[in-house]
Amino acid sequence: MIVLYDQSVVFKGLVVGTSNKTETLLGYTTLWGDMASALNPLGDLYKTQVRQLSRAMDVPISVVNKAPSADLWKGQTDENELGFTYAEVDKLLYLLVDRRYSVEECIAFGFSEEFVNQVVERIRRSQYKRMIPPIAKLSNRTIGL
Repeated sequence: MIVLYDQSVVFKGLVVGTSNKTETLLGYTTLWGDMASALNPLGDLYKTQVRQLSRAMDVPISVVNKAPSADLWKGQTDENELGFTYAEVDKLLYLLVDRRYSVEECIAFGFSEEFVNQVVERIRRSQYKRMIPPIAKLSNRTIGL
């Protein structure tokens, strides 16, 4: 990201982010890495919606269907690491976040209690990644307070 921001000055441009709503909610992101950007046009789209948009924009199907991966080691995929598919978790996230369903309502909707609790815990544990770092208040005029 240092290089991208450095080059954005050279080109008088902005760094555009590519993280999506699913990754952000699950905390499957890196602070000051893929989360660092000046603008994120995909940030409010779930992973499955990004795929739908890609198909509508005639992105090559080999790109659309490629298993999402950080490519940190051979054979790594996001879904294997997470333990569930994006298609599966996006349905649950939609109910939890967009529709504000309770855990109990999601379970009644057909999701396993274990899966719902696992996803809710991931969202809770990664909240700090979705916030501006707090600044210690040491003076009368602290920025952001």
